[in-house]
Amino acid sequence: MFAIVLESRQYQTYVLSDATGQTQLEVVPERGGIATRWRVNGAEIFYLDAERFKDPNLSVRGGNPILFPICGNLPDNTYTHNGQTYTLKQHGFAREQPWTVIDQQVTEDSASLTIGLTSNAQTLAVYPFEFELAFTYILDSHSLTLEQRYTNRSNEPMPFSAGFHPYFAVQDKTKLRLQIPSNQYDDNVTKSVQAYAGQFDFNLDEIDAAFTELSSQVANVLDEGRSQRLTLTFSPEFSTLVFWTVKGKDFYCLEPWTAPRNAMNTGKHLLQIEPGQTVAIAMKLLIEQTA
Repeated sequence: MFAIVLESRQYQTYVLSDATGQTQLEVVPERGGIATRWRVNGAEIFYLDAERFKDPNLSVRGGNPILFPICGNLPDNTYTHNGQTYTLKQHGFAREQPWTVIDQQVTEDSASLTIGLTSNAQTLAVYPFEFELAFTYILDSHSLTLEQRYTNRSNEPMPFSAGFHPYFAVQDKTKLRLQIPSNQYDDNVTKSVQAYAGQFDFNLDEIDAAFTELSSQVANVLDEGRSQRLTLTFSPEFSTLVFWTVKGKDFYCLEPWTAPRNAMNTGKHLLQIEPGQTVAIAMKLLIEQTA
């Protein structure tokens, strides 16, 4: 039996859970619509830097930040549309905007929360398109699904890229076994293309690998240290997977993006929605115990 409870903390927090309390999801709409914590059978799936989360002036490092209308960064944080130059910070503004709750549903098998974001004066100053976003978090006993709807309310085609930046908790990165559907990646640290055979050197200070030539819409991470397997499934619109981590931090990120960085300027894999139209896509995270 699932339930949804609203808790008053520093930020209003919606807690989706099952009757045992061993599976929970915490969503904070006003802090960028982020899911901050996800527990499966009592185990923390997400990493969260709690001190950064408390400071509204800092971006959240942890949970599952929402990326829109760009993923990654732009050169000099700028792009051009119809001859005008706009400034847009890394990963866009959705993760910094307050979202609103649209709907919540509870059944015997799941709990879901739908949140929305609509264009406003602040977003129009950096992204000149009227839009409506509606994201639904669906929690069941072992998985988390994010269904997304992107609607163009402008009178011209709306270009964008979107994605997620989930931080997964890890105790020993050397015990990660990665299955990413690609044999090469763009190394954002060395600015080179590297062959990929299933493993990284975790002695490096930073790993920032963008897989842009995917052969399927499924990736797996086996964490032998936690006896846990993560399976990430995503819609075909997600053309890029980014693996990112830094030395000395107990997290890794496996990020589905609809386009690589700087797509707003290059046009590579950039999504376009016609006026009045909606695009619906989804991502699913499944956790399984292996021992």
